Amino acid sequence: MPYSLLGLRLTMLATLALVIGASTLFISLLLYVVGGLSIVSILILVVLFNVVQWLVSPYMIQGLYRCKEVPENQSPKLHQLVERVAASAGVPKPRVMYSPMQAPNAFAYGSPLGGNRVCITQGLLDNLKDDEIEAVLGHELGHLKHRDVQIMMFVSVLPTLFYWIGLSLLWGGGYGNNRNGGNAAAIGALAMVAYFILNLLILGLGRQRELYADRHGAEVVPGGAEKLAVALAKLDAYSKGVRRTGSSSFRSPGFNALLIIDPNNTSGLNLSQLSDEELVNYVASRRETGAERLMELFSTHPNTVKRIRILRSLSTTGS
Repeated sequence: MPYSLLGLRLTMLATLALVIGASTLFISLLLYVVGGLSIVSILILVVLFNVVQWLVSPYMIQGLYRCKEVPENQSPKLHQLVERVAASAGVPKPRVMYSPMQAPNAFAYGSPLGGNRVCITQGLLDNLKDDEIEAVLGHELGHLKHRDVQIMMFVSVLPTLFYWIGLSLLWGGGYGNNRNGGNAAAIGALAMVAYFILNLLILGLGRQRELYADRHGAEVVPGGAEKLAVALAKLDAYSKGVRRTGSSSFRSPGFNALLIIDPNNTSGLNLSQLSDEELVNYVASRRETGAERLMELFSTHPNTVKRIRILRSLSTTGS
């Protein structure tokens, strides 16, 4: 599969420009039709709400996922992995967080109040090897380096604005001076259409930035493309309930008692018995169905098959 970093960057810029351009067009139209004061008021409230949410989001995330900071003396190896990847990426080392969630996952987040953080779940530690975790960290620190939190927060303001405008017009019967005597419900419906279209564009931008973070993980970790491809293949198999590796040296005592998935309880091919290379080959060769392509339009992440194929192309070209 052809893969161009310049092409990806241009696509992201074009999508961002389209989001901003479409928003400007819709806002200008609504300001003209219903008068500006009320819409400007809603815009101010939406922006303030999103800024406050961004500032306090680290504390909300920590409460939701039960994240706790990991002292360096408690898990020196994990801290060394994060420090090594941060140094390679050229970013300050984020605070290292841990979540006891069994689902394998990792996520980067932060705000000016709490600084940047990267969280790893127990499920990830139990299902990936150390070098695969390192590649995942390369992906997550890519989000911090690319300022994805700030960018996605900025663009998310736009559909939220249209949602509240549409809701106000549909349920409130309109507001302000309607100089053209237009129907408030019709204008509200138009705002909801704008909300839907912008959401699709923003989801697309998010998927592009996930590919950008994949590229970062492939570049800052030695052999990162292969390692991240293996990690994604394992997580894909885990999500289908057919593979648990239990291969990490970070294992927490007693975790086995909490397992709810039998890796051998599958029909057809037993993915739990495949080697890492065989598993990656199997996922990469899987055909994307029309339903999967359609669902991807409404997803925050690209299809795993697509991500692994791109990573394999990077590994092959050595870029």
